[in-house]
Amino acid sequence: MITRREFVQAAMAASALYGASGFGKWSRLAAQQALTQDQLLQFDDFGNVTLIHITDIHAQLKPVWFREPEINLGVGAAKGQVPHVTGAEFQKMFGIPPGSPQAYALSYPDFEALARTYGKMGGMDRVATVVKAIRAARPESILLDGGDTWHGSMTSFLTRGQDMVNVMNALGTEAMTSHWEWTYGTDRVKEIVEGLPFPFLGANIFEAEWDEPAFEPYKIFEKGGVRVAVIGQAFPYMPIANPKWMFPEYSFGIREERMQEVVDEVRAEGVDLVVCLSHNGFDVDKKMAGRVRGIDVILSGHTHDAVPEPVLVGDTILIASGSNGKFVSRVDLDVRDGRMMGFRHKLIPVFSDVIAPDPDMAALIDAERAPFKAQLEEKVGTTESLLYRRGNFNGTWDDLICDAIRSERDAQIALSPGVRWGTTLLPGEAITREDIHNVTSMTYGACYRSEMTGEMLRTILEDVADNIFNTDPYYQQGGDMVRVGGLAYAIDVSKPIGSRIGAMSLVDTGAEIEPGKSYTVAGWASVNEGTEGPQIWDVVEAHLRKIGTVRLNPNTSVTVTGI
Repeated sequence: MITRREFVQAAMAASALYGASGFGKWSRLAAQQALTQDQLLQFDDFGNVTLIHITDIHAQLKPVWFREPEINLGVGAAKGQVPHVTGAEFQKMFGIPPGSPQAYALSYPDFEALARTYGKMGGMDRVATVVKAIRAARPESILLDGGDTWHGSMTSFLTRGQDMVNVMNALGTEAMTSHWEWTYGTDRVKEIVEGLPFPFLGANIFEAEWDEPAFEPYKIFEKGGVRVAVIGQAFPYMPIANPKWMFPEYSFGIREERMQEVVDEVRAEGVDLVVCLSHNGFDVDKKMAGRVRGIDVILSGHTHDAVPEPVLVGDTILIASGSNGKFVSRVDLDVRDGRMMGFRHKLIPVFSDVIAPDPDMAALIDAERAPFKAQLEEKVGTTESLLYRRGNFNGTWDDLICDAIRSERDAQIALSPGVRWGTTLLPGEAITREDIHNVTSMTYGACYRSEMTGEMLRTILEDVADNIFNTDPYYQQGGDMVRVGGLAYAIDVSKPIGSRIGAMSLVDTGAEIEPGKSYTVAGWASVNEGTEGPQIWDVVEAHLRKIGTVRLNPNTSVTVTGI
């Protein structure tokens, strides 16, 4: 019998970051010569079970730029812990040389220069190449999709997710869980699920009326003589973070006791390995791993974290595989006598200039996009600024969106949701209609205009802040702060709810926001049914056509303390 100490030592020794040697700031040609597909895919086979994990693709079929966050604050026990370490500190923690391919893929410093050196990342045709290579080495691998797959692009919006369904079917997905999928509404989700050749898992999805399980909680795979249970955990906060009226028939929740019951059930059925395919978010998964007994592996999604090494909680390993198709995780496990005895892991970066596109998948993607090609590629403007979204507070894409809202909707203050999906554009690039949709596309994108008191604005900021900075992960919903335009405020992330937000003022005049005074506020992504207004992508496009070129000044409207 392997001891706990031996398990930890063997497992951590076996877990592999995809590269240890440094790479200089070479030209793109030199970088391409230094990086090879064989190098990126190299893996010493280990054990007798292989899991392939991809998550939070957000319907990005083609290669993208995607800047990782500069600010991702942790509070309480999570402060200074993965994934709440960024930039140079992140590079130091994992021994990543500055300026290297790893630094570009996993962190934000020198992003523009490194992007021009190493090229775009992702692309589902490149992902297909990676998956096929793993399956060639390990034919009984299990490919698992962590959700947020059918949503996030113009083509997914226009096809109601069908483009991504077709691509993921062709990829050979064997199970998935869900989040933004539900924003197409119950009828559309059920229509798609009925035609899937693999299970749509959600142990925590219940029928609201009868309080009974509504979807398959798990799937048991038999691979190489090993029985593997994969339990699905959908995003628990669906009715709060997204419009409940779109899926009123279902309730969600973390349901920790339910997860324990399902783990006990599959263990009683004699499975050798228990995997949780989760869309909880990393900190929620980390807490759950310490409280639910018997889970061997949690494949974590939702918070878009790319973590190059597994995190060990007790005897459970947590794997975080990034977003937007930038990474594919391969996890090899040694499973014997009903126990995980060790593992080897690799977070494979999908450098699209290095990994060859799979021709069959490339042809399918082109066919899915063909009916919309002219719309997708139409140039709307140009940017001289780096446009990105990720970070706990304002990103430049949302600065542009808020400028558009204020201008087009004649508002003093603009609000833009703190979602984590949305790709990046480099200075000097054209802004196409597809680019706008990559940061705005959703089924409830009406841009409202209303009156709000100063007290209501403060309440909104306090509520969103608690979703992110509550010290109990089970009260965190995993997004970022609502983005603001025309409004300045201070936030102390160390304080409790109701006392984090202060020093609210109008940016244009410097006037203090008064609790009882009304202000003209416009925004988008309201979860309220019947919200009226033009679609946000039309608002942004109209603004861009007027200004032509985007030049953004640094945004200093949010003052952060308590970090």
